[in-house]
Amino acid sequence: MDTYADLVFLGGQVVTVDAEFSVASALAVTGGVISAVGGREDVAPLVGPDTRVIDLRGATLLPGINDSHLHGCAFGMSTPPLSLDLGHPAVASLADVAEAVREAVGRVPDGQWITGHGWDTGYLDECAADPSRLPSRHDLDAVSPDHPVVLYSFSGHATWVNSRALELIGIDRHTVAPPGGAIVADAAGEPTGLLHEGAQALVQNALPPLSRQERTDAIRSALATLARLGVTSYTEPGLGPGGDGIMRGALGAETLDVYRRLLADGELTARLGVLLLPTGLSSTTEEFARALTELGESGDADPRRLAIHGVKIFADGIVPNKTSWMHEPYVGGGCGSLCVGGATDTERTAEIDAMIRHAHAAGHQMGVHVTGDRAIDTVADAFAAAMAEHPRPDARHYVIHGDFLTAHSMEVLAAHGFGVNMNPTIKWTVADMEEMFVGAERAAYAWPYRDALDAGVRVASGSDAPVTSPDWRQGVATMVLRESKAAGRVSGPEQRIGLAEAIRTYTIDAAWQDFADDWKGSLEPGKVADLCVLDGDLLTADPHDIPEMPVVLTVVDGQVVHDALRD
Repeated sequence: MDTYADLVFLGGQVVTVDAEFSVASALAVTGGVISAVGGREDVAPLVGPDTRVIDLRGATLLPGINDSHLHGCAFGMSTPPLSLDLGHPAVASLADVAEAVREAVGRVPDGQWITGHGWDTGYLDECAADPSRLPSRHDLDAVSPDHPVVLYSFSGHATWVNSRALELIGIDRHTVAPPGGAIVADAAGEPTGLLHEGAQALVQNALPPLSRQERTDAIRSALATLARLGVTSYTEPGLGPGGDGIMRGALGAETLDVYRRLLADGELTARLGVLLLPTGLSSTTEEFARALTELGESGDADPRRLAIHGVKIFADGIVPNKTSWMHEPYVGGGCGSLCVGGATDTERTAEIDAMIRHAHAAGHQMGVHVTGDRAIDTVADAFAAAMAEHPRPDARHYVIHGDFLTAHSMEVLAAHGFGVNMNPTIKWTVADMEEMFVGAERAAYAWPYRDALDAGVRVASGSDAPVTSPDWRQGVATMVLRESKAAGRVSGPEQRIGLAEAIRTYTIDAAWQDFADDWKGSLEPGKVADLCVLDGDLLTADPHDIPEMPVVLTVVDGQVVHDALRD
C-alpha cells in the first residue's frame, strides 16, 4: 500500500449528506481529503502503522458544521472576559444587569469604559412584566456614576448607556439622530440612554477603536469556541469600512487584515468566507458605489481557507425595534421602513434597487440584511431585475434573515437560483417576545423553513453570533420542533422540517452559499476532510436531547482542532 490513511473511523453513523442522505459506518481521511466512505471492508486496506483508528462506538460522524452567518470578531469581543455576559440565563432582571455593572466598576480603573453584551428585554423580569418598561440610564447611574457604560443588546440593533456615557458622547435633548436611527427620549424629551439602529454609531464613534491585539484575541477566542462546537466553516457577513462604527470596529476593514495574518500564521482553525461591507446603514447608491470601487481586489492566497464571496448591504432593521419594513402595521401601529437613504418609500426603494443592480453588474454575490415582508419582496424583485438587466449564470444572491418571507419572494428566489440565510437559534430566542410586536399569527410564521424548502429555495442556517450562541445543535432542534426558549411553546408547527433537511442547512446548502458545495459540505471521496463527531446516534435521538449531545472531535482539512476523545 503506497498511501495509508491518516484517520480512519469505524463503527458509527457516518451521515454523508450526499444527494441520497446515505448513512455509512466507516470513513477514511488521507492527506486532508476523504479517501473512502462505506463499511469496515472499504477502509481496512487503508490502515497503516501510523493511522489513527477511531472506534465511534455508535457515535455520529457529520460533515463539519458551516455556520453561514457569524460575526467572529464581534462574537469573541462580546464574551467574557472581554465583555460582561448579560444574556439569559446569566442575568434575569434589570437589577441583575446593574449588579454586574457594579461589580465591574470595582475591577476597572477610574474612567474606563465598561462594556457588556446580550441583554434582551424579553428575559428581563421588569420588562417582561411591563412591556412599556425599557432599560434606562437611571438603572445604571446609581452603580456607575463615573464610569461610562455601554451595553449592547443581543440583537446588535440597540445600545443602552448610562448618563456618564451620554455626557462623554455629547448626546442631549437637542441631539438629532442620524438617518435610520433613533435616540429614545422620555416624556420630558430627555434621552433615556437607549439608542436604536444607526444612532448607535454615536456611541461607537466615541469609543476607542479596537486595537489589533484586541481583534486578534477576540478572533482566537471565537475560533476556540467554534472548534469545540464542531464548526469548521463560517461566514463573516460584513467586514469593511461600513463596519468601522459597529462594536468598536469589530466589523471594520482592519479585522479582515487580522484574519489574513492568522491564516498566514497557521492559526485560522476554521474556513472563512467574507461578505464585504462597503457602507453601513442609511447609505446612498453614490456612497455605496464609491466605497465598493475603493475596496479593490481581495488577492487572498488560499481561497479554500479565506475567501471574499461578495458584498453585504442593509435593507431594513429588526422586528423588536419595529424597524423591519412590513406590509401590515405592527401592534400599536407603524410599518417600519427601508433604512437606506431617501426621504420617501419610493426614493428608498429606488436606492436599494440601484445598489443591488450596481453590485450585481460588478460581479459580486449579494447578501442583503432584510427581515420585513415588504422589504423582502422589494429585495427579491431587485435581485430579479438586476439579473434580467445583466444575466449571470450563477450569482447565488441571498436574503439574510428573511424572517417574513412571502410566497412571492420565495417564488422569485427559487426561479432565479437565489437563497435565504435563516437563523433558527434567533427563532428559538425571540418566538415568544415577537408576539407583542406582530401578533401571534405572524410571530409563529417567522422563519418559514418548511414553506421556503417546499418552494425550492436554497436555505442555509446561521447563528448570527453574537446575537445568539453559535450552537448548531440548538438550531437543528429548533428547526425540527419549533419550540421557544422562554416558554417552550410550539411556534409555527406547520413550518417544522425534518432532521435531514435541518442538517443540510448547516452543511451542504451552507457550502452552496459559499460556492463550495463541489468540494465541502458532505462526506464523499475527494471532498475535504472537515468533520464533526457527535457522541450518540443523532439520527434516532429525541430532538429535545440534541442540544446536549457532546461534540467530541472536530477536524478541519484533515487536522484535528478539537479532541475530547483524548482528553
